[in-house]
Amino acid sequence: MVNETADRREGIWAQPYELSPGETQYHKLGHVRLWVTLLDKEWQVRSETREPETAPTGWTESIGHQLPAASVSLERFVREGDASAVTFIPAVADLPTVVRPFHPLTIPGGTQCTIYLGTVVWMKVCAGDNQTPLTEISLETPSLTWVGKNTMEGELCYASSNFGRLVLEALPKRSWRATTAVTIINRRAQPLVLERFSLPTPLLSLHQNERGQLWTPGVVVEVTTDMNAANLHVDQKLPAVAGPCRQVAPAREKAVRGRLVRALDRVFG
Repeated sequence: MVNETADRREGIWAQPYELSPGETQYHKLGHVRLWVTLLDKEWQVRSETREPETAPTGWTESIGHQLPAASVSLERFVREGDASAVTFIPAVADLPTVVRPFHPLTIPGGTQCTIYLGTVVWMKVCAGDNQTPLTEISLETPSLTWVGKNTMEGELCYASSNFGRLVLEALPKRSWRATTAVTIINRRAQPLVLERFSLPTPLLSLHQNERGQLWTPGVVVEVTTDMNAANLHVDQKLPAVAGPCRQVAPAREKAVRGRLVRALDRVFG
């Protein structure tokens, strides 16, 4: 049976929750249902992915003593000492993420634009004061796609189910998605047609603003007269529109200093 106690609260990233032995914390987050149980000698994590009739919007959590049906997958982890805190840390995708505009977008020569992209994060379930990772859960089942000149040259990426937006307010805000502002500068005389964009998600850290929204540093792509390459740069700062933020998770991979030169077929597909 699902824990449906009346004490339902909004879930919060990077905040320790204290449990007592025998208690289960139940999370309803997007398409995912998660149960974390503390026992005397172990942690138990159960999760399942559902397809609700309406698009999910929120994240709620509650603490009780009820467990789901036995058919829900179970993972068990040894409890270290008397650790009783569980913390949920967001993590960016471990592969680049391909995002499309709602319709192909033409950037005239000598102009630039900023596109806001929303990408799904993973949830790391961490135990104890040291936040030891127990398991990692995808909050949306990702599909894979290939970006490159051909089947031999390129890279495997995740395909986002959401569209990039020119207007920030048009981008749906969800607890399990991070927003990235991508500035594309077309320094060529010719127009640049943007049909899809490969975001280097593993290079991005995660930050949370006062409204509980996740943001990453901005990304700047500069296209020069050379059609074979584009300069890609991850900003050190977050966009001003994100507001005051605190970092909640580092990038999965360390970015190389300076600009990253990537083939156009790896950036724009």
